[in-house]
Amino acid sequence: MFKNLLIYRLAETWQPDLAALQEAADAATFIPCGATQPISAGWVAPRGRAHGTLVEPVGGHWLMRLMVEQKVLPGSVVKRRIDEMAERIEADTGRKPGKKQRKDMKDQAQLELLPQAFTRQIGLPVWIAPEQGLLMIDAASTARADEVITLLTKGLAGFSIEPIHTALAPSTAMAGWLLAGATHAADGEPPEAAIEPPAVFTIDRDCELKAPDESKSVVRYARHPLDTDEVRSHIEQGKRPTRLALTWNGRVSFMLTEQMVLKKIEFLDGVHEGQPTGNSRDADEAFDADAAIATGELIRLIPDLLDALGGEQQPGLYAPVDAPAALPPRLPDTPASDEPPPWE
Repeated sequence: MFKNLLIYRLAETWQPDLAALQEAADAATFIPCGATQPISAGWVAPRGRAHGTLVEPVGGHWLMRLMVEQKVLPGSVVKRRIDEMAERIEADTGRKPGKKQRKDMKDQAQLELLPQAFTRQIGLPVWIAPEQGLLMIDAASTARADEVITLLTKGLAGFSIEPIHTALAPSTAMAGWLLAGATHAADGEPPEAAIEPPAVFTIDRDCELKAPDESKSVVRYARHPLDTDEVRSHIEQGKRPTRLALTWNGRVSFMLTEQMVLKKIEFLDGVHEGQPTGNSRDADEAFDADAAIATGELIRLIPDLLDALGGEQQPGLYAPVDAPAALPPRLPDTPASDEPPPWE
């Protein structure tokens, strides 16, 4: 049900109200793009049923789904249309269009081509845990999550969220865990920066390390042991973990990023034990069961993860623990390479 998870803290100034949330969703239902509309966003039924309920309460959790539809206009098609327009102007006037005129031509070309453009739809599952005061969004990027937050803010009076801060930056904690693992494997003395991972988490076999300096060098491991001298050497030389594969309690595996985003979430075999499979359950039973399992597991995983990162800091009191001297400063958010990691 969830593949990625961006986690936010609901502001204490907003009191969750299911009726108000349902009313706001009904007022912002999804409508496909019009002929010249480049993008449209709105709520659809989480169960995938036409005209279904837009907010589904399951076990004390509220599930929603934002649909984003966008017209796809390839740049080459727009450029070809601009060139045609420019050639016509040059033939009529004897001069080439200037920079400002070409910009106006681009706007005109896009307007003309939008009715013929293909559309792409992206569904974003949204999960509100009112008792825990959390908002979770299944999105591949913060830009997509912002679309959810914007729509909720517009529709709900007083709605706001706050970023979650932890005492340890995720990259600092991940580096410490890797150093501790490599030290145990070599049966040596742990360095000062080593941090024992909590017992509920195990380190898996995928990792990405980046250098924070101008070299922007990247090392990626896929399905590879990480408790090695080679990994330890990369960290001690200055590279920082930006992604690390973990498993929680033998039940949920995921990739933790330096922004504390959970990616590639997978519920392991034991989680679904005893659940009917295949055609033995209808769509509603499947949705209810999957939702109960996903929210039930993840709502226990999240506090364990926050504890593993030193605990959540109160809003306005964010004072992250400094990285030990053996570790370099945090990386900027800009990626070192456009090449996707092998596990994407």
